[in-house]
Amino acid sequence: MDMNSFFTDLQGKINQAIESSPAKDIEKNVKAMMTQGFSKLDLVTREEFDIQSQVLAKTRAKLDALEKRIAELEAGSDVKP
Repeated sequence: MDMNSFFTDLQGKINQAIESSPAKDIEKNVKAMMTQGFSKLDLVTREEFDIQSQVLAKTRAKLDALEKRIAELEAGSDVKP
């Protein structure tokens, strides 16, 4: 048996042992508990966060433009009697 076959066989046996061990059940249970816990936290995805950030940036730009326009209109009305 060459070394490559030995390591391939060893890896297969280790994977088989892990799949049938209590550690795999623990991993599944921990993932389920974490998923349930995260669902209660009302979290948003990164995609949703990025979209809302873009919306906020556009809104901020429009607000800045409107504030500038109002300032210009107010300055213009001060000059006229």
